Amino acid sequence: MSDISLPAKAAEKKRAGSHNCAQAVVTTYADMVGLDEATANNIAAAFGTGMGNAEGTCGALVGAGIILGLAKNDRIEARRSMNTIMTKFRMRNGATQCRLLKGVDTKVVLRDCAGCVQDAAELLQEELSRK
Repeated sequence: MSDISLPAKAAEKKRAGSHNCAQAVVTTYADMVGLDEATANNIAAAFGTGMGNAEGTCGALVGAGIILGLAKNDRIEARRSMNTIMTKFRMRNGATQCRLLKGVDTKVVLRDCAGCVQDAAELLQEELSRK
């Protein structure tokens, strides 16, 4: 394994422009849940830019939810973990909706996309380690 943390690796994928926010998270953790890179990339393809239109939930959070569902393999446990991630993300960044995070209406960016990816990945990693 390289010296770079998984959350930093996910953020770098977004920063490099090779992945949307959801793809950056899902592909980084894909091997932990038995997905190959191409399948992981395709699963998350429609969930970038706030689920495709900057109106919805941050794609990085959606990506975290995809991995949680596969890792936990339990609907109730996955929802509990997702709720924890959403709460912590909101406390850290002030919002969970892409439009608000990007400052579309206010012109005040709460967190850039690579930062959102890193935060979502860090919180995901915390929840995955709770097994």
